Amino acid sequence: MTGADFLEEVESALRNPDRFVRLTLTDPRPQDSAEWMKIVLRWVRVSSGNALQAVRSGRVKEHSEILSPEEARGRLREWLSMGFQRIHLQCLDRDVHVRITRKGRALVTVGRPSVREKPEPHAHDREKEYPIPAGSGDSFLEAVGIARDGKIIPAMQGKFRQVNQFLVLLSHSDLLRGAPPRPVRIVDCGCGRALLTLAATHYLRDIRGLEVRAVGIDANADVISTAEALRRRVGDADVEFVVSPIREYAPDAPPHIVLSLHACDTATDEALARAVEWNARLVMAAPCCQHELHRQLQRDDLRAILRHGILRERTADIITDALRAAALRVMGYRADVIEFVSPEETAKNLMIRAERARGIGPRGAVEEYLALRDFWRVRPAIERLLGDRLVSRLARAASHDRDASGHEGE
Repeated sequence: MTGADFLEEVESALRNPDRFVRLTLTDPRPQDSAEWMKIVLRWVRVSSGNALQAVRSGRVKEHSEILSPEEARGRLREWLSMGFQRIHLQCLDRDVHVRITRKGRALVTVGRPSVREKPEPHAHDREKEYPIPAGSGDSFLEAVGIARDGKIIPAMQGKFRQVNQFLVLLSHSDLLRGAPPRPVRIVDCGCGRALLTLAATHYLRDIRGLEVRAVGIDANADVISTAEALRRRVGDADVEFVVSPIREYAPDAPPHIVLSLHACDTATDEALARAVEWNARLVMAAPCCQHELHRQLQRDDLRAILRHGILRERTADIITDALRAAALRVMGYRADVIEFVSPEETAKNLMIRAERARGIGPRGAVEEYLALRDFWRVRPAIERLLGDRLVSRLARAASHDRDASGHEGE
């Protein structure tokens, strides 16, 4: 069976609901830039009957949609073009496996069916599972004013979803798989009221059973007083708060997790730079107001965009976060910019989530960073704050790419 035959095989299976069971696509290439790590297409039960559900899973997010067989066949070629190297088609009469080689050849094997009876479709409309579920009588939710008498207060539904989405993103980290460090050390830079810092500590310690030590720092003494009052209400002895600028804080031990949630302007860059300095394994930063590049954008050939205040502001925001993520990739982190919560909850809904990887950043990270920076003729705060660390990585990575350019396989 050839690759073209396999495409026809899948389309044929989708035309026969009594035969098709599941389609799974995994192992995208290149992995460091792939948006989706896995796609699964299967039958589910909805109110109107049975339908196909496509679930796309990334490193830190998941997207689900309901499709008709005709819509699924229309999406098939799009999915197959995303660079997945392994594809598994399960039907009642046989299984078909495809492996894409580095040269782009499709190696197809056909075997006995792994499923001999059609499974009952899963219910699609089931209650969403949260790290801290509603109706659980959780003492933390009660203490911070999100729940009352075991029920989520209607006006706090948005805050309830925000807390849980943050915990979902935290729980998906490599740091928390296998044997997490003891204790898990957290530093929240520009902690503000520190609701999410306290939520993370509660979740990791009381629900996951881990030992945790967390510190929230903020330069505003009044804000720290508010955070302390909330901590006392929660009764959490594993969190402490310190009045300090981000750049001056010296932790007792390097943190494993660095948070920066809605820190203003270049305070986010300061937090990212300190995270790199501390060699943190996980960074979660949700930027707030961003003004620095807004003042630097001066391209006459893009005046059609930059003359409009709102477009200039949004362009500067996008460039700022793209440069931050690119710089983290150069520094050896896997970095993604994702939607933290729904835009309906807050307009400041983006998050930079980065996990430390091994060695120097992936090939192309340096070129991406420099190309973006030089195209817009800007000097971002993240570059200034990382200083020699970034400069040396730029030089080392460029040298590595030159050395490897003549030795790469197909």
